[in-house]
Formats: sequence, C-alpha cells, structure tokens
Amino acid sequence: MSDVRVIRPPDAKKGSTGFEYMAGVVAETVACEKLALQLVRIQPGVRSQAHSHGEHESAAYVLEGEVVTWYGEGLLHHATARPGDFVFIPAGVPHVAANYGEVDAVALMARSDPGAQESVETFPELDRLANLDQQGRQ
Repeated sequence: MSDVRVIRPPDAKKGSTGFEYMAGVVAETVACEKLALQLVRIQPGVRSQAHSHGEHESAAYVLEGEVVTWYGEGLLHHATARPGDFVFIPAGVPHVAANYGEVDAVALMARSDPGAQESVETFPELDRLANLDQQGRQ
C-alpha cells in the first residue's frame, strides 16, 4: 500500500538552469517516477541559461512577478506570463526564462522529469543573443 505524503521542502537550491528551486514533489523526496512539482524563484534581472528539456514537457503557474520566456529556433519568439497565467513548454523546445522586473518572480513548476535537478541540454551559443537583453513585453 502506498502512503500519501506531505513534503516540507528543505531550503531552495540553485538548479542547473541557474534558478532557485524548492525540491517539493520529486524523485528524491517521494520516489515519484513521472513528475516533478517544485517552486521556483527568479530574482530581478536574472535569466536562465538557454536550454531544452529533451523529451520532457514542462508547465508553470505564475504566482508572483512576471516571467518572459524566449523560445524556438534562435530564441526569436517570446511570451510574457503574469500572476494567474499558466505556461506550457513542449518537449525539446529551446528556451530562456527571464525576470526583467524589479521584484522576484515565483512560479509553481511541473515537469515530466521527476528529478530535483532537471535534465537539460544547454545551448551556450544562444546565451549571447542580443534579444535576450530586451524586455520582451506583451
């Protein structure tokens, strides 16, 4: 018989994309096999490395602040999410999440990758794109 678990996450740790994640529901806390549910905090002026999640899908619900996600080939497209917005990132799509605001952005993240440290493929050549320094707004 499986037990229902309540997780009181340890302090946030910096993840592979450069953001602070609270472990939450991940393989390391509850031995889940198909999902991760974490709280992520993005400080003002911070953006992730250019990356994709391979075969894994990701979703977020923005609780506080504003997150601009640059995505696609050459990271030329962007979407801006504010509190109350959901974001879906398909498997294999290169993207960068950024907080151009003046307050922390906080989001509840879900992934089909159960590890506390998400598996990512990074694209260092995309990190130097000039458009990432712009405050893409919608």
